[in-house]
Amino acid sequence: MPTVEGSDKGNSTSDRVVPRHVAIIMDGNNRWARRNGVPGPAGHRAGVEAVRGVLRACRDSGVEVLTLFAFSSENWGRPQPEVRALLALLSRYLRNEVRELHRDNVRLRFIGRRDRFSERLQRLMRQSEQLTGNNTAATMVIAVDYGGQWDIAQAARKVAEQVQRGELAVDAVTPEHLAAHIAVADLPPPDLCIRTGGDARISNFMLWQFAYSELYFTNTLWPDFGELEFARALSDYNRRERRFGLRPTGDLVAGGGDA
Repeated sequence: MPTVEGSDKGNSTSDRVVPRHVAIIMDGNNRWARRNGVPGPAGHRAGVEAVRGVLRACRDSGVEVLTLFAFSSENWGRPQPEVRALLALLSRYLRNEVRELHRDNVRLRFIGRRDRFSERLQRLMRQSEQLTGNNTAATMVIAVDYGGQWDIAQAARKVAEQVQRGELAVDAVTPEHLAAHIAVADLPPPDLCIRTGGDARISNFMLWQFAYSELYFTNTLWPDFGELEFARALSDYNRRERRFGLRPTGDLVAGGGDA
């Protein structure tokens, strides 16, 4: 697996493992705008600049997949001017940035519902995925109109349809059957979830996929989250012992969790 350099004492460069898949809950754009005395949309535009920097840091560090929580299922309940501004920003990003992503050999994918977006935005999403579909340097996944509960429900519906068609017996349904229909099932599960903005919750994001992800919370607002902050998150990740529910080496007591 790739490694990342760092200055932590007792942790040499050679033994620092880089997560294959990093997921980020990008929080704090509106608070950043208020703090800087600018309109809310300016905070979201500043957030796009942060995306560029973090994607560059991922590629430089050897992270294979970056998933960004851009627009949740619940975000439709925000004030309509803000919703329109967010969707316009997404549309502008796809028009202006995708060709550069393609030149950089980055594959772009989307997860979440699409039927509630305008046909124009849906077309831009399809075109972006088609243009970059064969790229191999890295994958950036954008979660839009996405919710973890929706994701599990749509996977369960597909398994139920298999049962109804007689392709699968009810008593043969396993977690693996459900996992095959969860979003980005073909990609490695997130090793690390970063949430900016100070809140310590995952807000209905990738509930199934985060079963054994490491969680990293920072008070830094998303527009201020740059490559240095990302390096700090990777350094913290390297101090974790990932056991996936198994017993630590030499531990004689087994518990129900990760303890």
